Amino acid sequence: MKINAYFDNSATTKPCPEAVEAAQRVMTDLWGNPSSLHAAGNEANAVIDGARGALAEKLHCAPEEIFFTSGGTESDNLAVFGAAEKMKRLGKRIVSTEAEHPAVYEALTKLEGEGFEVVRLKLDSQGKISESDLYDAVTADTILISIMAINNETGSVMPFECAKRAAMRAKSPALIHCDAVQAFGKIDLRPASCGIDLMTVSSHKIHGIKGAGALYVSKKVKILPRVFGGEQEMKLRPGTEAVPAIAAFGAAVKALPDTGKELEKMKELRAFMLSEFEDIGGIAINSPEDASPYVTNISIPGIKSEPMLNFLSSKGVCVSAGSACSKGKKSRVLKEMGLDDRRLESPIRISFSRYTTKEEISCLCEMIAQGKKEIRSTL
Repeated sequence: MKINAYFDNSATTKPCPEAVEAAQRVMTDLWGNPSSLHAAGNEANAVIDGARGALAEKLHCAPEEIFFTSGGTESDNLAVFGAAEKMKRLGKRIVSTEAEHPAVYEALTKLEGEGFEVVRLKLDSQGKISESDLYDAVTADTILISIMAINNETGSVMPFECAKRAAMRAKSPALIHCDAVQAFGKIDLRPASCGIDLMTVSSHKIHGIKGAGALYVSKKVKILPRVFGGEQEMKLRPGTEAVPAIAAFGAAVKALPDTGKELEKMKELRAFMLSEFEDIGGIAINSPEDASPYVTNISIPGIKSEPMLNFLSSKGVCVSAGSACSKGKKSRVLKEMGLDDRRLESPIRISFSRYTTKEEISCLCEMIAQGKKEIRSTL
């Protein structure tokens, strides 16, 4: 079916031409094993070095602080388990939030089963944590603080930059991890300048292709690997690298436009969409006013998510009910925000990318209005 309007960019983005070309070139011409010492291997290795340099420049860090993985989930797991294993002799307390992506949330649940104490900070009605709660939760025996930058369901911006200050005030040795999958390429990120030791980013959220992610690891810290067997990625993530995906990642990073200009563009598009929603009526906005303009969560009370998603899909309009990893379960994040049952049954996540147009938004709004009438007529 033809896609008329795509609004599921928090789940995945359309690969940009630069990323597709880079991946195709590697698969066609530069397919050597990057660990091999012959010319073909050296050429493939140079591709990885180029991509590593592109990410390092974007994160304002050294290339040797970038470690490639298969994606955001693996990077999150490597950060959480690697830090906990390295730091456990200093304590067993970990501080995180109820807003985290399952890649962090479930990893912490696993650590709880192994005897770690996990404190998950509660969310307010805006989907955020309180800075004072963060300061209160971090104690001298806290070994890891993991706070996402931007929530993938609501776009709520978290006070991740306060984590290091909380650790310093408590005289804690805690390593600071930030899942920046929804923030990378959308806001300026400088992990070193705000005391972040570990930061997760992903390729297919910024118009790269699936199969590549990265973990920033400050050269000031060390975490333990989860996989063993080779010298790749300085032994932190061994295994033959997915060079086509990494090449595409690097190309996508280089193709990123100015974050400030794009942010203003997204704010204008979001304002236009919200104005259209007001005209339609009966739409509740679940995201806070100061959320990232790339992500807007709404509910249409009285119409459950599934029939509306199916209707929109039949019209070539792609949205989601929440995190792509939730598989239809009620949102933990929206529950934490205290939304009533009618809104919890009807969330729709609308997520923009730099390719989103006003015409697509008009199409979305027209189809939502039409869907409301048609679905309610069958109830």
